[in-house]
Amino acid sequence: MQNPMYASSAETIAAEQQRFMVKVYNWMGIGLATTGFMAFWVANSETMTNLIFGNQILFFGLIIVELGLVFYLAGWIEKMTASQATGVFILYSGLNGLTLSFIFLVYTASSITSAFLVTAGTFGAMSLYGYTTKKDLTSWGSFLFMGLIGIILASVVNMFLQSSAMHWIITYAGVLIFVGLTAYDTQKIKEMNILGNEGTDEDHKEAISGALTLYLDFINLFLMMLRLMGDRR
Repeated sequence: MQNPMYASSAETIAAEQQRFMVKVYNWMGIGLATTGFMAFWVANSETMTNLIFGNQILFFGLIIVELGLVFYLAGWIEKMTASQATGVFILYSGLNGLTLSFIFLVYTASSITSAFLVTAGTFGAMSLYGYTTKKDLTSWGSFLFMGLIGIILASVVNMFLQSSAMHWIITYAGVLIFVGLTAYDTQKIKEMNILGNEGTDEDHKEAISGALTLYLDFINLFLMMLRLMGDRR
């Protein structure tokens, strides 16, 4: 017979994890909405389009700033206030929208919509799996990280080789890696929440950290899907 105290404790933990994950998904959604809004705005503004894509120094400068913000948020979030962490996350999401606006210039609106819907469905299914599965996905971590490093290096090499075959290998491998990362990261984020931490600055910063991780998984999966499904203008 199950111990009533243990059952109560398990229910409390499950409820707290659910509350925390809802907060993570909410912030992730805010980040994606910010990125989407900024990308759409730039793509429909001739002035902004010419400013960003007509000046390589500015474009690559934005990318460097974005990378700096990601590493800053991921590495120093414990030393930030909750409001600072939120501000950096929103700022990064907005800047990412500026550079990602190129997709509206390269791909048709219908193919962008299709790729987004497929990405949302795939992401949702794998995130649900990561949240509900009893299987420990820790062992996936090192394999997925090695795969991620591999596609980054291969992408850099292919910038010079311009190999069509390598392009498609990287794309398909990227889809598999980010699908796996979605499940792995969801489980990791679910379990990092501290019981009784609700409403504190630490709770908020943990949610922002989790939102950033899933946001990056979603964006990268979307870009890989767009490479597979996108119809160029």
